[in-house]
Amino acid sequence: MLTFPYRVGGDAVTIRFPERPDELAAFEEFIRRTSGQILGLDTENTDLHVFGAQFRGRLVQFGTVDEAWCIPVEWGGPYLESASRVLRDPDRKFVVHNAPYDLLVLDRTGLVPLADLGPRVFDTYLLGHLCDPRMLHQGGTGLKLKELSKVYVDPAAADTQDGLHAVFRKEYKATKHTGWAVIDLTHPLYLTYAGLDVIYATRLLRELGTLVKGNGLSKLAHWEHRVQLLTTAMMKRGLRIDPVYTSQLVAQLHDEAARHRSTAAEFGVANVNSNAQVIAALQGMGEEWTETTDSGAPSVSKDVLLPMADLGMQWERLEARAANPVADAVVRAKRASKWADSYAQAFLDKVDDQGRIHPSIRSLAARTARMSVSDPALQQLPSSDWTIRRCIIADPGQLIVAADYSQVEMRVLAALSRDEALMAAIASGEDLHTFTARLVSGAAWEHMDDKARKKARKLFKAVGFGKVYGGGAVTLSRQTGAPLADVRVAVAEYDKAFPGIRAYGRRLQRSAAYGGQEVVTPFGRHLPLDRDRAYAATNYVVQSTARDLLAKALCDLDDAGLSEYVLLPVHDELVCQAPAEDAADVIHTIGRLMESTFGGVAITSEAEVYGPSWGHGYGAAA
Repeated sequence: MLTFPYRVGGDAVTIRFPERPDELAAFEEFIRRTSGQILGLDTENTDLHVFGAQFRGRLVQFGTVDEAWCIPVEWGGPYLESASRVLRDPDRKFVVHNAPYDLLVLDRTGLVPLADLGPRVFDTYLLGHLCDPRMLHQGGTGLKLKELSKVYVDPAAADTQDGLHAVFRKEYKATKHTGWAVIDLTHPLYLTYAGLDVIYATRLLRELGTLVKGNGLSKLAHWEHRVQLLTTAMMKRGLRIDPVYTSQLVAQLHDEAARHRSTAAEFGVANVNSNAQVIAALQGMGEEWTETTDSGAPSVSKDVLLPMADLGMQWERLEARAANPVADAVVRAKRASKWADSYAQAFLDKVDDQGRIHPSIRSLAARTARMSVSDPALQQLPSSDWTIRRCIIADPGQLIVAADYSQVEMRVLAALSRDEALMAAIASGEDLHTFTARLVSGAAWEHMDDKARKKARKLFKAVGFGKVYGGGAVTLSRQTGAPLADVRVAVAEYDKAFPGIRAYGRRLQRSAAYGGQEVVTPFGRHLPLDRDRAYAATNYVVQSTARDLLAKALCDLDDAGLSEYVLLPVHDELVCQAPAEDAADVIHTIGRLMESTFGGVAITSEAEVYGPSWGHGYGAAA
């Protein structure tokens, strides 16, 4: 038996590793002795890609506040059986940090099914987020295990990962990514790292659980665990990839990137990733801009270059100026390269033996609780483009279907602000952005031609979303191509047309000033505000409430036995699949269950049968 003493928060703790099968008797005695306690649980594995062909589970760790056991399941036999027995005990509950990963590991390696273990797990990531959703750089506690432990458990909480990376390099000639698969299971630093995680998790549960309960967040915590389990099941299901189309797309995108790099080179930009070359070329063509980096250099971010190329954030033509050919070539070359490498090729690299990818879904992500999809980041695709989405296809005999909330943020804003004009606009059934443009334009609207009306609608749509997402006049000018002076006038006119929105924002800011610099959402979520960004209160509450309506819909779908159809939540859209013969009925039922009334305002959805791929809902050829 290997034993490693340590101190956590001034207390003596012990980490144990059974080297022989007969030493498992002591582990099983530990399990009997802790009957009725919530055990810390964690896993160590060969890598992070749970569904990869070479993936293996190495350790499963169990622990209390002062004792940890590292069980070498990689050795199989009695070690695997002993760990599995504990995990399958229906009366045993566990605490994990970032539970989806470990739940999927334990399911994938056959130790315990996700559906069996998931309902018996508490996640300290979720509890930490409810207590303070901010990252370290935002002034919060952070949400990683060691970050939270330094705040709530032990200011000297050790993060031995950097030390392990050094061991990987020096002793195993491996990288920080490959070392996990080759390090000896008995390595002292490795076992210390593994054992401390479950000790920290159990201590964190004790502290965070008290805070959650004391702040009246127990019900919300229970709900978030349910939502997380639903999205973890989606991760397990994954998304089927069209390998032929995807392989062809990689080649096409690389060719496209090469063409645009060649165009840029004609103007002296030999490397589109060289900021200096791009700046020199643009300045030589007479471009002027005020946006700079932290170092004071002109910014060549996508947000800056797109308007120079006369393109909006969704890559639509702004028709605001002549497109600069260098800016156009640079942004298009970068986009094509990113799509080829970060999406299409990544799909092929990460596809499992069933032809599926398994994006990571974080059900509780941003400060506002908005969900995120990463690895790959499918939420970052332009809303109007089908190219990458076409890679994702339905299973045989199935069709991709989807239901998307209709202007949910604006509807939430209307319900919260009680602005009479905005509520009337929504109730009228008229397109909200056209209604706004017509209302603000007054009599002039009748004398506008179609082009002018389209331009006005686009501007006031941007202003409306600026109220939701916090875009200022400069950002809105860049996104729409409208002159800054016109945008400022539009914002002022918008405030006059919908005075309740501005009044609501002021009420939130006053309330926050007297309430610990935070706002509380209708779902009871506490959202801290930055002192220099109190104006973001409206954005935070609206976005958070819209997210919670989507999360509630996921639970309602589960209650109705429909959650198995859902593949992915993306912004306000649920991408699903259903048998071809039932596809229309299934998605319309899902769409109906997503709908509700919030604060007297109808929350509606649009349900649609997309076809054989996700991209078919965005214009891909049949």
